[in-house]
Amino acid sequence: MRSRTESLEFALLGLLSQNPLHGYELRKRIGSIYGPFRALSFSVLYPALRRMLEAGLLQEQSISERGGISRRSRIVYAISDSGKKRFTQLTENSGPDSWDDEGFEVRFAFFSPTPRSNRLKILEGRLRRLEEKAQILRSELERDPTGVDKYLIEWRRHSLESAEREIVWLEEMIRSERKSS
Repeated sequence: MRSRTESLEFALLGLLSQNPLHGYELRKRIGSIYGPFRALSFSVLYPALRRMLEAGLLQEQSISERGGISRRSRIVYAISDSGKKRFTQLTENSGPDSWDDEGFEVRFAFFSPTPRSNRLKILEGRLRRLEEKAQILRSELERDPTGVDKYLIEWRRHSLESAEREIVWLEEMIRSERKSS
């Protein structure tokens, strides 16, 4: 994804391609994709939904709630035909933004509708990116630590271990994808 806006659009289209949802449920499910430390505020979600509605990617429907004290209506968002086409286009694209940290997480959350050839490109791109990162971290750790904060050294060591674990996982995912052809 080129930007956070496109990444959010992809995630929203992916979720709504599964079934219509209201804003609170969308926010909750986006949170499960991005994780608990990158909460999506309603002040970001609703303007994104509005832009997508104006672009014809979504449709909204007002549904009255029954029972309880409140008789207010709830807006439910659904993907339009244009939104389905846009989501398909996005799943068919792969590039460096697809294997960066945030882009990869969102893309991986919707790997099932992504064409196999693109899944492989994304996995292989992510693998290359992490191998480069691991090499940089190794060379930094091999340098003379004089004058370098001990906590920075520990952070680099931790980052290297995390990258190496993800590299092993990616290699297994790539083998599995290739076998499934």
